[in-house]
Amino acid sequence: MTTDQNDLPTSADVFTAAQNIAGRIHHTPLISSRQLDEFSGANLWFKCEHLQKVGAFKARGASNALAQLPPDTQMVATHSSGNHGAALAWAAAERGLACTVVMPETAPLAKRAAVAGYGAEIVICGPTQADRESALQKVVEQSGAHVVPPFDDRRIIAGQGTVALEIVQQCREQGFMPDVVVAPVGGGGLLAGIGLAIAALAPEVIVIGAEPAGADDAQRSLRGGVHITTPQAPETIADGLRTTLGRRNYAVIRRTVRDIVTVSEHGIVEAMRLLWTRTKQLVEPSAAVGLAAVLEHRARFRNKNVAVVLTGGNMDLIRIADLFADGEESQ
Repeated sequence: MTTDQNDLPTSADVFTAAQNIAGRIHHTPLISSRQLDEFSGANLWFKCEHLQKVGAFKARGASNALAQLPPDTQMVATHSSGNHGAALAWAAAERGLACTVVMPETAPLAKRAAVAGYGAEIVICGPTQADRESALQKVVEQSGAHVVPPFDDRRIIAGQGTVALEIVQQCREQGFMPDVVVAPVGGGGLLAGIGLAIAALAPEVIVIGAEPAGADDAQRSLRGGVHITTPQAPETIADGLRTTLGRRNYAVIRRTVRDIVTVSEHGIVEAMRLLWTRTKQLVEPSAAVGLAAVLEHRARFRNKNVAVVLTGGNMDLIRIADLFADGEESQ
């Protein structure tokens, strides 16, 4: 399926999104770690979106989308493995709107609890993208809710792109510019938005996506020049990256992103362990994928200034403890 260029978000949409969400979301810090610089061979700066509202960058897109709802909207709905659902539930509650979130049965319990905690109704479905979309369609037919997709949406992509606006501003304030920005990619809302923002503000900066090797549809799509969708839910501990790359997202990414690299499951756990122990930042597995990419592809990033987006910090702590224990036993 081809994508109408008029249906795609633009860099201007990202700047408008920044105005729409100003005062509603956190301006998250950009931190560094001398130990991780030495360990990686690169100069790393981490954009701490796990400290964002609802514990993830998803608050940006959800807030921007709800700022542009039709005036008679009373209810919104979406499908999500967790963070987008929580973000939409939070943004809806802020505006006095009802919210329903379709969640796969594989979603972490902590993320289900977060969605419920913001007042949304949860509908559980099967693990695949088709399961999610089918269940969401039933919700819409029964309620007439306005759908706010988790990633394949102009408003969502533009809102997520505000992460990069802040990165560029913060780097300039510290007297440097990154050579590379690295962000995890699942559905592609964040990576597409970053691509748009960087193309407008600092086109010399390279944008690289990172995804689990077991969920590599984005890499195959970008490198092959054809949008690939994955009907089955991929196997990866990075639950936030199990979604398939969106149509609009692919169209933007192919124009604004240099490459997408993949990482191993072991690499994700080790990157998460380093972030927890060396920076004291309690990120979820999906958020560690960017650092895992730098560590598993060291030659590509050596001696470069690299901004890495830490996307979220919502997880089942018992499950994480098991992952760390498994990693120690395998060493």
